Amino acid sequence: MLDVALERETEGDLILSDIGQGLGFRPGTLDGAISISALQWLCNADKSCNDPRQRLKTFFNSLYQSLSRGARAALQIYPQNAAQLEMISTAAMRCGFSGGLVVDYPHSTRAKKYFLCLICGPPNLNSALPKAKLGMESDESGSEVDSDNDEHTVTVLERQRPSKKRKVEKKVKGRAWVLKKKEQRRNHGFVNVPRDTKYTGRKRKAHF
Repeated sequence: MLDVALERETEGDLILSDIGQGLGFRPGTLDGAISISALQWLCNADKSCNDPRQRLKTFFNSLYQSLSRGARAALQIYPQNAAQLEMISTAAMRCGFSGGLVVDYPHSTRAKKYFLCLICGPPNLNSALPKAKLGMESDESGSEVDSDNDEHTVTVLERQRPSKKRKVEKKVKGRAWVLKKKEQRRNHGFVNVPRDTKYTGRKRKAHF
């Protein structure tokens, strides 16, 4: 494809690289990004050293850094199953993107297309997603045109960030629990069970 682009004297620079290893652009230099049928290949581990989740994380992190704030990225993907679609979408949201998934022709088997529409940064009033195409309808002149609809075809994904680990308070076993256990051991015939005193189950100080 790069050779064809050179023959056609395409404007712009051409780069041959692995997007799973990140994008080599300076931070905030891109005003937008387009990808067609490329992102789903990061889900395939064709080598033992390739981790799909890590490669997706590397790609989206570098894309987020390369885009200017408020810039958009339109990524057309062909996931093999719902698990791949969830993996790609989750990786994008965890890297700080907002946006959502647009599905064209959702009721068609062959014509169905998935578009991951991302926005660099948190969502705002001007970050509306494009409407998805449902199928062909006839207009007043009788010609067929694409019908657009934004119901049941656009899933808005909120920006997700790793939640902080919450401190889990350990349940302290108090005096009642200790007395209950000691009584159970006595009932089972244990002889060397310490006697109950006022110090039983009392919390000890951290230092003397």
